[in-house]
Amino acid sequence: MIDTHCHLDYLDEPASARGELGLTAMVCIGASSEHARNAVALAEQFGDVWATVGLHPTETDEDSADARAGLEALALHPRVVGIGESGLDDYWDDTKRSAQVSAFGWQLDLAARVGKPLVIHVRDKAGQDSAHRGVLDMLRAWPDVPVILHCFSGHPELLAYGVERGAYFGFAGNATYKNAHGIQEAARAVPPNRLLVETDAPFLAPVPKRGKPNRPGYVRHTLEFIAGLRGVDAAELERVTDENARRVYGLPL
Repeated sequence: MIDTHCHLDYLDEPASARGELGLTAMVCIGASSEHARNAVALAEQFGDVWATVGLHPTETDEDSADARAGLEALALHPRVVGIGESGLDDYWDDTKRSAQVSAFGWQLDLAARVGKPLVIHVRDKAGQDSAHRGVLDMLRAWPDVPVILHCFSGHPELLAYGVERGAYFGFAGNATYKNAHGIQEAARAVPPNRLLVETDAPFLAPVPKRGKPNRPGYVRHTLEFIAGLRGVDAAELERVTDENARRVYGLPL
């Protein structure tokens, strides 16, 4: 299996965590300059780890010409397979939308220039969708950039647009939660050739590990749950999602 989105360097012992449960590969996400460097270092050290580099919308306080130059240099590294995670986040009150939009636009442009997919984070407060609508507006302005909608929320309009666009949809452990009805409906609806599974480790551990720090190997629980939702064999869904991961990230596996 492939864990298409984890923060391996956030874990106390990334070397042992990556070796659990026999994963073929995992993509370690660089959500800031520091974490991007960490992700690349892990990818250089371990043949089953690949990296992305970028600025998370809650990390845009560090956005500067120097930060961008450093990330642009890392984006050309042969072990870097994507840009981000980037996007918009209106969940926290202290985030600055203008800074997020600027960083998101720059990363869309960077993904286009280096020919690598952009990993997108989008989060709103309950009952709101301003961040989702902002992401929709920006994606419509950049129609040709390959994108992965990470930890997909189930937002109906973003689902419809993403399917039309040919986006990939990543589903994490929160898809297994009892009240995650919108996420589960989306996990049923996404075309099979656009479906990805991920952990977002150490966050969002799936049932039956909920409440514990997430691990890359726990991606199997999410895959098995989604296979049940879709009424398909888990081994077949594993084959499909691994092929999707190889395709979108260009993994030579």
